[in-house]
Amino acid sequence: MKTKLFFILPIMALVLSSCLKTIEKPPRIELEEFFKNPEKAYFKISPNGQYISYTAPYESRMNIFIQEIGQDSINQITFETDRDIAGYIWANDNRVLYVKDEGGNEDYKLFGVDIDGENLKCLTCFPGVRTTLIDDLEDNPSEVLIGLNKRSAQVFDPYRLNIETGEMVMLAENPGNIVGWITDHDGNLRAAYAITDGVNQTLLFRDNEEEDFREVLTTSWRDKFNLHFFTFDNEKLYVSSNLGRDKEEIVIFDPNTGEEVESLYKNEEVDVNGLHYSRKRKVLLAASYTTDKRQYHFFDEAARQRHEFLQQELPGYEIGISATDTAEKKFIVRTFSDRSRGAYYIYNSETKELNKIADISPWLNEDHLAEMKPISYQSRDGLTIHGYLSLPVGYEAKNLPVVINPHGGPWHRDTWRFNPEVQFLANRGFAVLQMNFRGSTGYGKEFWLKSVKQWGRTMQDDITDGVNWLIDQGIADPERIAIYGGSYGGYATLAGLTFTPDVYACGVDYVGVSNMFTFMNTIPPYWEPLRELFYELVGDPEADSLLLAEVSPVFHADKITAPLFIAQGANDPRVNKAESDQMVEALKARGIEVEYMVKDNEGHGFHNEENRFDFYRAMEKFLAHHIGDSVTVSK
Repeated sequence: MKTKLFFILPIMALVLSSCLKTIEKPPRIELEEFFKNPEKAYFKISPNGQYISYTAPYESRMNIFIQEIGQDSINQITFETDRDIAGYIWANDNRVLYVKDEGGNEDYKLFGVDIDGENLKCLTCFPGVRTTLIDDLEDNPSEVLIGLNKRSAQVFDPYRLNIETGEMVMLAENPGNIVGWITDHDGNLRAAYAITDGVNQTLLFRDNEEEDFREVLTTSWRDKFNLHFFTFDNEKLYVSSNLGRDKEEIVIFDPNTGEEVESLYKNEEVDVNGLHYSRKRKVLLAASYTTDKRQYHFFDEAARQRHEFLQQELPGYEIGISATDTAEKKFIVRTFSDRSRGAYYIYNSETKELNKIADISPWLNEDHLAEMKPISYQSRDGLTIHGYLSLPVGYEAKNLPVVINPHGGPWHRDTWRFNPEVQFLANRGFAVLQMNFRGSTGYGKEFWLKSVKQWGRTMQDDITDGVNWLIDQGIADPERIAIYGGSYGGYATLAGLTFTPDVYACGVDYVGVSNMFTFMNTIPPYWEPLRELFYELVGDPEADSLLLAEVSPVFHADKITAPLFIAQGANDPRVNKAESDQMVEALKARGIEVEYMVKDNEGHGFHNEENRFDFYRAMEKFLAHHIGDSVTVSK
């Protein structure tokens, strides 16, 4: 199984620098340039190092292309026109596997195709069934391990799949509570995660595939214990764990004793939850973690030297290795920053040659885009809330129109990266504040637990406190503040307009939850094993019915006074269309201004390029009308 200090400027220094240094306003960038498909993206390299692959637009949909290294000819091997390819891998030197769904329903099907475009086959085209990848079995060129909820919609069973014939064999039957399967370095199914008592997690383990799984360790839902991969002798496990402490650290865990036997790296400030290794050399490379930016602690000197060389050659950008050949001689290097989608390079470790192979969005000039400044502020109950502030280029940081942009999840976090939404809004003259409110991941157990049953309560207070901080700093015009978010961020938008109606001039809800009761009754069937855990985190519809009613915006629509724009995918399996429908109905019944956009061929977010254009064009006009200052909108 593979895993894939920035200095915080005092805000007054940030404001003063804006005042002392005159920067011309950048040209107005066309909306489509932010949201159109990349020119080329998701580069990978064949196992033998002979070919590179990537996705690129074909009839406005992202498809797969193959190019021999050192040659000019390019071969398109897929021709999907209804939906972007959601992801792909090299199965062997001659065959590529990819997944796609239908209209955003997230029932992903697995397809195989040869690198000359021949022998296209759907390998898991079962109605209403979702495919997950367990192990690509790099040492077995004809098979992969996948998970399918074919036998039961609620759980995934593991299968060994022949990628040529489509023949598959079930390796184990999910008893109904296993939510993850883990293989060793030889591709043997050796471990699993089960949900016990509806909420707690149990690690199951076996010494070989002939044995039954045995229970090794049960952890509370309050703790994190995430297995990365086996040690290279296939005996122990590398884990990120916060058992008995606040922050996750990288440890070695012995399944025979059920104990952590060695701590490899920890950070006092944040969780350490990334781990990288060399499959060929069988050594750990680095642990990764995120403060304001991504950081690495290297275990391997060759990896450290390679990273330092790449950082020296590509200064100012985040750098990551996104793919390598089996021999680990050729590497695909990906760069990005807050103002650039970045580029892909190919690095030859033998010759030390580094060659650019593609810019992702060459039409965007990063000199015209906004810096994403790390900031922090105090919540009303004394927590430090970290976030990022993007100020429009060429504007004085004073009395600006602002878009508050809470992230989705909510058990996720914003990071320093290129965000097309943020850059689009900044180019239109809006400041954008993103905050990692309580419950955001990476800041330790205590910070995360403070979000338990706090949707619409202290989690929302953290967002409101960010607004007040911006006003106190003189950056925000208190009369021109909007809130916009997707998924949980959409819920936070509705909660913001409902529970703090005097704070926001308008809001944009993108596939957000409005009714906690109907939301929980329409979750995807494969989330069913996690239902009781969700009740612990958010609230039980029966035991906590009063709480959930209090924080469901749809029941308090009468408090909304600000204009609202709602966007929804008709096929959304996570946040059902009824969430948006009932909110729109409640507002219209009260005569509140509400715009409503529904896309019939989308799910949880708009992936088709033309739908993205429609959504952001409508959002641009909406924001310009309600908080803009003579803003010119796209046609």
